[in-house]
Amino acid sequence: MKRAIFCAALTLLFVLPLAAQTPKGWKLRIDRSTNASDPDAAGDIKFVETGSSFHATNPQAAVYWNPSNTVTGNYSLTGTFTLVKSMRHSEYYGLIFGGKDLEGQSQTYLYFMVAQDGTWLVKRRDGNSTENVSMKTASDAVRKPDESGKSTNTLEVRVMPDKIDYLVNGAKVYTTPKTGQSANTDGIYGIRVNHMLEVKIDGFKVLKE
Repeated sequence: MKRAIFCAALTLLFVLPLAAQTPKGWKLRIDRSTNASDPDAAGDIKFVETGSSFHATNPQAAVYWNPSNTVTGNYSLTGTFTLVKSMRHSEYYGLIFGGKDLEGQSQTYLYFMVAQDGTWLVKRRDGNSTENVSMKTASDAVRKPDESGKSTNTLEVRVMPDKIDYLVNGAKVYTTPKTGQSANTDGIYGIRVNHMLEVKIDGFKVLKE
């Protein structure tokens, strides 16, 4: 009986993530909250495509990518993010780039995000750990939600031979040298949306320089 219960539990663990919806060719990796004071919401993640837009509904945080979306060298990665709904305090959403092994234990990527409190942030993930490339920083370039609770921000990452520029709505908010934490920019690019958010993404594209 114990063996049967254990097997059923394993099945549940593997089946639950598969209930999430994604467009054909896209993958997702759920990043579940381990903070008891900031738990995930109930329900399944939904990531759908309508025309040229994507729509992410995130009771849990997740990274979304298509394995065919890879880029090397110099490039510009852009996406316009409309915050449709936030169910709690400020949470971040935005672009990931330089991704490798996104389904494995040694996942790595850089991410550039904004939040509804008017701040932006650059971080790096390496396996199960994360580190700040920049501290979260307030900027007038980041549009906060209006009376309806919605806001729209265009994020752009410009990768050049010796540096990376980070822009919000056309304004450069940060630059890092292409060394150290931000040395590796070749690889998969995609989208990250933290938990308790509903976000629409338009104009998601990469242009080679």
